[in-house]
Amino acid sequence: MVKVLNEKDFDEIVLMSQLPVLVDFYADWCGPCKMMGPVVEEIAEETEGRALVCKINVDENMEIAQRYKVMNIPTFLIFRDGKLADRVVGGVPKEALMEKL
Repeated sequence: MVKVLNEKDFDEIVLMSQLPVLVDFYADWCGPCKMMGPVVEEIAEETEGRALVCKINVDENMEIAQRYKVMNIPTFLIFRDGKLADRVVGGVPKEALMEKL
């Protein structure tokens, strides 16, 4: 299941996670973000217990988007051990995200 984050819980959930974390930076009005939604859900189901999959709305959480220099959406950030490990920008095949995660 995809966990929806906000600025209050981002650090605690993402940076403190023992598991790898995929964070989908999106906006409700973004066509490519909507297209990637089902892909993100599939990744969450397939990696349950081995990775954490989260989403954060950039319009409602601009501070986090600015902190990680998210300039385009969708942007997918992969965190390991509380550190940013990788970045994928734009709509990509599920396999590309799974490989990075």
